[in-house]
Amino acid sequence: MPTITEFLTPVLVLVAWTLVMWLWMYARRIPAMKAAGIDPQDAAHPGSLSLLPSSARAAADNYNHLHEQPTIFYALVFFAALTGGGDGIALMLGWAYVISRVLHSLVQATINKVMLRFTIFATGSVLLIVMAVRELLRVFGA
Repeated sequence: MPTITEFLTPVLVLVAWTLVMWLWMYARRIPAMKAAGIDPQDAAHPGSLSLLPSSARAAADNYNHLHEQPTIFYALVFFAALTGGGDGIALMLGWAYVISRVLHSLVQATINKVMLRFTIFATGSVLLIVMAVRELLRVFGA
């Protein structure tokens, strides 16, 4: 049985990766805005930066994605940690999910091949489903 710190480490890594993508987003977005002559105030509303090249938007899109589905991951991991479900299999599933999100980010922010991104996203989604079903079975004793 992993320690609580070992079990929660994938959460920490995904949080840190999200911050890396935040840096990547601005490293691409700010120069692209300058090159396009876009005043920062012109970006006051969602969608106003759609004029930027795809390479500048991809990291921002991914940063937003890291605030969507991973919230389920965070909730599942903390639920398992707080209720005694943090076993070795759950830990492996957690690390696999984090790896899937990092790979998804790298694909989206670089080559941005939609079918490859979808395959990685679907794999991560299945991992979340397995994590959730395991917790449901553990808690409700089915």
